[in-house]
Amino acid sequence: MTVRATRRGTWPPTSLSQESHVSLRVAMLSVHTSPLHQPGTGDAGGMNVYMVELSRALAEQGLEVDLFTRCRGEGAPPLVELAPGVRVRHLHAGPRRALPKEAMPGLVVPFSLALLKEERRYELVHSHYWLSGQAGRIASVGWRIPLVHTAHTLARVKNASLAEGDTPEPELRVRGEHQVVGSADRLIANTADEAEALRSLYGAEGARTEVVRPGVDLRTFHPGGGASRAAGRGGGRAAARARLGLPADAFVPLYAGRIQPLKGPDVLVRAVAELLREAPGLRRRLLVPVVGGHSGASAQGSVWRLAEELGVADVLRPCPPVRQERLADWYRAADVLVVPSRSESFGLVAVEAQACGTPVLAAAVGGLPTAVWDGVTGLLVRGHDPVEYARRLHMLATHPEAVETMGAAAVRHARGMSWRASAARTVEVYRGALERGVGQGRRHAPAPAAPLSWRNEKAVAQV
Repeated sequence: MTVRATRRGTWPPTSLSQESHVSLRVAMLSVHTSPLHQPGTGDAGGMNVYMVELSRALAEQGLEVDLFTRCRGEGAPPLVELAPGVRVRHLHAGPRRALPKEAMPGLVVPFSLALLKEERRYELVHSHYWLSGQAGRIASVGWRIPLVHTAHTLARVKNASLAEGDTPEPELRVRGEHQVVGSADRLIANTADEAEALRSLYGAEGARTEVVRPGVDLRTFHPGGGASRAAGRGGGRAAARARLGLPADAFVPLYAGRIQPLKGPDVLVRAVAELLREAPGLRRRLLVPVVGGHSGASAQGSVWRLAEELGVADVLRPCPPVRQERLADWYRAADVLVVPSRSESFGLVAVEAQACGTPVLAAAVGGLPTAVWDGVTGLLVRGHDPVEYARRLHMLATHPEAVETMGAAAVRHARGMSWRASAARTVEVYRGALERGVGQGRRHAPAPAAPLSWRNEKAVAQV
């Protein structure tokens, strides 16, 4: 049974065109999260957007992509066609229900065995996240084809930036990432900083590590119909606020993303409290939408409890995750997007907001200094001191002309980041992996000697 996902305005979006010639067939792997899942819920986020949009753009350049993920028993058919040349294929591995990420290592081998039963021939495997990288190692050897891997996040980087009380990534993941880095024929990093982390923290070879900057869907994320940010954007900020039920005269700092300590929503809540302490007159027009779902049991309700404790719950508005077209309206309606992440491999939401003409206030971590042009398309903050965020929020609230100027620059900046360009660069990486040959020149980075600390530790594939 094949199901087509074709209606615009739903997640995932569909492709517009495809060249008739298929030059390469790629098996993309995503063990722990499905490309079909709504970004901002559970473990679904920027990686889900990345896989779907990159696959669409690759198909438009003549490739054929099958996205393999675990069947979660949600009534999903074996095959879902997202667009011409892009299909999601569900594999049976473990219980057919949603499982916590901690259970996923135990499903890597069953997932890999189900994958190897596929009769379709592929020229290359592209894995996403370390769990898929483990499955990719097995598929690469079994099918005798090259493995390209995109990490998206790295345990050593995350563990160096934990929020107080947050749980560190287990040693099992660190060891698994070392194995994948040492086995892949090519590694794709989102930014030069991530490439350096792969080299310095995991021993990745520079010759096998390529930087491919993610893109943004400019068909969905755009300012709208007018040249002015305030008056344009398909009816403009006023129209977007009217559609969302927001006051026209409000000052709106927006948070969009999963609610988890790593993303720093607590920093924003504390910054809002500091802002109102310094400028209490802003309370009457301050509105802070928090668009996203909780990720992990530890995050449940923590942000709202903190807001109650600090006396700012009245200015926060919780909103569930929304489809991409609706998210674009939230970006257009906001005065600034706040991204106070403690770790961020790139920060797709920052680019999406800029494409809609909204400046970004972000932490100067990971890929965010690449995504945001400090002082031009937004403002970067070193560290996570709420006072520093509050100071910049106050400047933006009292200088709307700065918001206007940065918003206009943000649109120009985002236009240079298309998925078409990302796909073209990815094809170059694929060709390099194929030309070098399967496994040639691999240098297996040594795994740390520390004992594994996560259950299911035997599930790390020993290929």
